[in-house]
Amino acid sequence: MKGYGPRLQVSFDTHQLPKQGQRVTRDTELRNVMAVLPGKSPRRLYVSGHYDSVARRPRDFPRRRSESGAALEAGGLSGPPAPPSATPSASGGFDWTVTDNPAPGVNDDGSGTALSMELARVFAQSGVEFEATLVFIALAGEEQGLYGARLHAQRAAAEKWPIEAVLNNDIVGNERGGQGQVDSVSVRVFSEGPEDSPSRQLARLVRRQAERYLPAHAVRLIARYDRFGRGGDHSAFNQQGFAAVRFTESKENFSRQHTVEDTFEGVSPPYLTRNARVNAAALAVLALAPPMPAAVEDRGRPLLDRGPSGYDARLRWKASPGAVGYRVFWREAWTPDWQQHQTVVDATELVLPGLSIDDYVFGVAALSAEGNESLVSAYVNPRRAEEELATRPRAGEGR
Repeated sequence: MKGYGPRLQVSFDTHQLPKQGQRVTRDTELRNVMAVLPGKSPRRLYVSGHYDSVARRPRDFPRRRSESGAALEAGGLSGPPAPPSATPSASGGFDWTVTDNPAPGVNDDGSGTALSMELARVFAQSGVEFEATLVFIALAGEEQGLYGARLHAQRAAAEKWPIEAVLNNDIVGNERGGQGQVDSVSVRVFSEGPEDSPSRQLARLVRRQAERYLPAHAVRLIARYDRFGRGGDHSAFNQQGFAAVRFTESKENFSRQHTVEDTFEGVSPPYLTRNARVNAAALAVLALAPPMPAAVEDRGRPLLDRGPSGYDARLRWKASPGAVGYRVFWREAWTPDWQQHQTVVDATELVLPGLSIDDYVFGVAALSAEGNESLVSAYVNPRRAEEELATRPRAGEGR
């Protein structure tokens, strides 16, 4: 990444990781590789992948055959079958003390690392001065327990880095699933709830911009923090309060994850390229947009009421530096994505006649002169009324 141009500040994000548990078998110096493209403001937008790889080595390796029938020699490595200590345990786990297993890790997660590096190159060489600071990071220790992401996110929280969004790419290069199904025209984006969390707003923006700039490549929003019973680096950022989502291919092939068969022939470069473009669209829009407006007053209550009539929706928000306008969104309260929007210029207030604030959810985003859109600040229903009701005596229980 140092060769991508003088604007890109490339360094190791280094952490000392002590021996712990079954997965970290010795004291280790862990290094995330980080490339920073400074913007006009300190607010940060991330694109990430992880560059580590762990693989089960079956007893019959390398006598196993690839799909083309050729002998499989991952990374050029061959030799006698692995000793028993290098094979999975009866419980399906790994022997973490074995350090010489061939682990090509091309899709998990060479694909996400390659995507992050390519976006670092494209954005650094674009000649564009972005409003936000962009960070392209290859994380380490994901497969041992999200260590690289967790230590970086903890440092970011402790030092109060203004991380606005994390686009994490983990297993994004394969279009053919383990049962033979092919999906080369969509990608999944996982996001942590509740419905109007910052991560859900980020996921919605990713899909909106993909529909605008890459309409032939669908973004499938998945209302889960990750695949069922699994995890990824974005979760470490979520745990520190940062908006973060996970991109993952639509059809996974589990036989090529954490095995010696996670080789280049299991990746489709055209599919990976389209997923990179989806990331680039969302990243560029956010990087050129003003910061998201505040939709709450100083005490944290939403700036939403029923207006003078008592039956309308009146939305107010605080001005966002550099914004020339705002886009107000709304949807029915049982609907997961925004249904309507209206643009507002030279104002920080909008009244929507006849819309009940009980029946709809509202949000507002800031717009640049070119129409680039920030994340949405949602007007979230405060829980104080519910809490007060919970403390009141029920009927028949006295006053």
